[in-house]
Amino acid sequence: MFGLYPHIEPYQADRLPAGDGHALYWEACGNPHGKPAVVLHGGPGSGCTPGHRRLFDPAAYRVVLFDQRNCGRSMPHASDPGTNLETNTTSRLVADIERIRSHLRIERWLVYGNSWGSTLALAYAERHPRRVTEMVLAAVTTTRPSEIDWLYHGLREYFPGGVGAVPGRPAGGRARRGPRRGVLQAIDQPGRRQPGAGGASLVRMGGRHREALHLGCA
Repeated sequence: MFGLYPHIEPYQADRLPAGDGHALYWEACGNPHGKPAVVLHGGPGSGCTPGHRRLFDPAAYRVVLFDQRNCGRSMPHASDPGTNLETNTTSRLVADIERIRSHLRIERWLVYGNSWGSTLALAYAERHPRRVTEMVLAAVTTTRPSEIDWLYHGLREYFPGGVGAVPGRPAGGRARRGPRRGVLQAIDQPGRRQPGAGGASLVRMGGRHREALHLGCA
């Protein structure tokens, strides 16, 4: 099991206007002159936590965390009945990451994503490959319909008594697998896939309770 670094407090925190009435909460911790890294939380909808600050060596990294739009301390919050979620799309979330990077005057950074955050990290790297130095992805998913179907229905093969039959679903309860596409295309982007960084290397790292993918980008 991977260990965590000691608890630390941010040395900087603020909200950044992101258009469409959104204000993104962000914070920075660790070494202000260290290697830049951004943390993309899961959910979607959870928000960053003090535990995320402990993933990186505070003496070596300048760690940037933020609550994705409509999450955590970002405003407006999704729990507000008056909040319009039409502008909460993957493309806008990717643009938010770039907005924060530009605001902090960071040229390139390591991108860490967990669960839904791994999907967002892959989408960001597809759109902005030259802004990514490495990627660390934990609890990896691309949030494709087939994956969501497996999560909520495919598990019946392993826990047949725990999942009831769903009326109207095809035999076997599984969605048909479609053609492979870029992450942005698979979620909410019908356009062409953006070119990825050339020469990226892929290393699988295993832990007792965590599994991650590490990509070193050219």
